[in-house]
Amino acid sequence: MEKKDYIKSGEFLVRDSEANEIFVPEDFDEEQQMIAQTCKDFLEAEVYPHLDQLDTGDRELMKEILKKSGDLGLMGISVPEEYGGFGQSFVTQMLAAETIGAGFSFSVAFMAHCGIGTLPIVYYGNEEQRQKYVPLLSTGELLGAYCLTEPGAGSDANSGKSTATLSEDGKHYILNGQKMWITNAGFCDTQVVFAKIDNDRILSAFIVDSDMPGVVIGPDEHKMGIKGSSTAQIYYNDVKVPVENMLGDRGEGFRIALSILHMGRMKLGANVIGAAKMAITDSVKYANERKQFCVLISTFGAIQHKLAEMVIRTFAHESAIYRVSKDIDDLMERLKQRDACDAGRAAIEGISHYAVEDAILKVYGSEVLDFVVDEAVQIHGGMGYSAEMNVERGYRDSRINRIFEGTNEINRLLITDTALKRAKKGDFPLFEMAEDLYAKPDQLTNKAHEGEGYFEEKHRYVKNLKKSAMLVIHGASKALGRKLSKEQEILNNIADIISEIYIAESLALRVEKTDASRGENASLYRDILDVFIYDAAAKVQKMAMDAIYSFVDGAEADKVAGAIKTLSDTKGVNVKEARRRIAEKLIDDNTYAF
Repeated sequence: MEKKDYIKSGEFLVRDSEANEIFVPEDFDEEQQMIAQTCKDFLEAEVYPHLDQLDTGDRELMKEILKKSGDLGLMGISVPEEYGGFGQSFVTQMLAAETIGAGFSFSVAFMAHCGIGTLPIVYYGNEEQRQKYVPLLSTGELLGAYCLTEPGAGSDANSGKSTATLSEDGKHYILNGQKMWITNAGFCDTQVVFAKIDNDRILSAFIVDSDMPGVVIGPDEHKMGIKGSSTAQIYYNDVKVPVENMLGDRGEGFRIALSILHMGRMKLGANVIGAAKMAITDSVKYANERKQFCVLISTFGAIQHKLAEMVIRTFAHESAIYRVSKDIDDLMERLKQRDACDAGRAAIEGISHYAVEDAILKVYGSEVLDFVVDEAVQIHGGMGYSAEMNVERGYRDSRINRIFEGTNEINRLLITDTALKRAKKGDFPLFEMAEDLYAKPDQLTNKAHEGEGYFEEKHRYVKNLKKSAMLVIHGASKALGRKLSKEQEILNNIADIISEIYIAESLALRVEKTDASRGENASLYRDILDVFIYDAAAKVQKMAMDAIYSFVDGAEADKVAGAIKTLSDTKGVNVKEARRRIAEKLIDDNTYAF
């Protein structure tokens, strides 16, 4: 295949990357590290001392802390310099999102403002709208919210009933409707609101000021977690929205909504890393203090297994997040230079292009965090169930991430659907390569090459998992045709296979790129890679087998299943000792320092 200067979304299924082509967290420069440290210092000084009070639903306190973060410049990291921000790269934005992710419900309010509350205007606003709103949003003088969901329109966002009708004098749109689950509703100054004009089938978007007559904000919802985040319903009763406050073009609202959700998914994928690292640190500190049977529980193999697995999954997810973040940065620059795109449009086009990876990292990351916080509570035992401990708050706060930015169920369908559509459109030759493999499954082998090195072996395993994915995709498409879109269980199997492959490859590339610089610690990161690939291969085999026997049977099913078993075979790993070595580093450091 001809080498391209950038890898398209989903193309990783058929194209291999080199370790020196990807960005890894070890590549952060001094400025990026300083920004991350500023975020950490802010959490320590302004957020952590007030967590209990925030969880009482104190809107004014949350508003005050948000504005302090604006004073410090943290709200302007994603905003171009011409609108009062710092115009940082997408990689840097993701690092800030990761760091702030350790801020519990503050993180939700902060990210809602800086992301979906501000960036729709940055990306889709005209110059007048940007000049009017963005500088104030970037400093926290105005706080923003994003109003899409309605009582009858959740995952099916375009089914919303809110309406906008042009006034007789043509100067206003008269907005009527109801929005729910709106983050920052209780104190927002501006809102990006979606509604249908007259009899349009597609949404349009509007910038609404909260103090416009007819805007009514309800009381905060009582929630399982993220209690410090203001979440309420907003009602619009004949609100007169100036025509110049339409965001984008008429009927462009649904596209804006989907594009912003892509961005939100990606940044949520970074957010959860910060929360996971904090939970791991809390867990190892407790394990290093708590004694049972006269010894520290950190010496127990069962506890070490938990600690190591928390590290492995977090480290792997982090590897994928920054890999695609740099891909997005590169595409943004390409769009600006080649297509002379407006910087805002180039940014959202770059993010939206990687829709497959956006959805993978939202699903995978939210489920990694749920795993981590669940194990954190378990390591703390009875104390983990006590509101005295941060892990109790983290456990409750984590659960929303599998619902935010599109449920994980919707996102799994999106992973498969988008990857297949991109391939059918000709972005990459998935079906051509898959057809060749499916025609001769009994000839597929998994033999080591002569003189194969450590990383060559790992990449061979990943390539074979890609072949397994192709067998399942082609077989399902061939057997079911258009009916495949209705077979959600099979689509979910494919989505999970694709996800495991992307995370595994990203981890392998990161460990390979940094191997030489790690010195005597290199073997520890190989342990992480060994365990992850070993487990990923088993997961892919199980999901592939489940899918195959769901759409074909008899000799053909057995033949393809045999190929899957061959392709997913890996060399045995002493996972017990590997995990113990990983846990020992964590225990010695007494903090997450991978």
